[in-house]
Amino acid sequence: QVQLVESGGGLVQPGGSLRLSCTASGFSLENVWMYWLRQAPGRGLEWVSDIGNLGLTISYRDSVKGRFTISRDNAKNTVYLEMSNLQLDDTAVYYCATSRSGGIRGQGTKVTVSS
Repeated sequence: QVQLVESGGGLVQPGGSLRLSCTASGFSLENVWMYWLRQAPGRGLEWVSDIGNLGLTISYRDSVKGRFTISRDNAKNTVYLEMSNLQLDDTAVYYCATSRSGGIRGQGTKVTVSS
C-alpha cells in the first residue's frame, strides 16, 4: 500500500519545539521532491517547506524561516520537520506530501501551540 505516515505532533507551549517525521511505505522517496503542508483551524491548506530529492534544495515559507528545518533520510525513507520557537500561529494539522496539491499526502499530525 502506497502511503505516507506522519508522526510527532502534540501539545507544546509557545517557544517550544517538536520534530515531525514522515515515513513512506509502498514506494521509495529517494527520487521524490517532498513537501510539508499545514492547515490551521478554519483556514486553507498552506505550503510550509519543501526539499529536493538529494536534500540540497530547500525552501521555507517566510513565517517559519529560521525556526523550522526540513531534512530527509532516504535510507530510512523518511522526511523530517524540526520546529523550534513554536508560535500560536503554528497550530495546525501538518501533512507531508509528494506535491503542493494532489499527489500522495499523509493523514496528518496535529500540532497545538498553547499556553
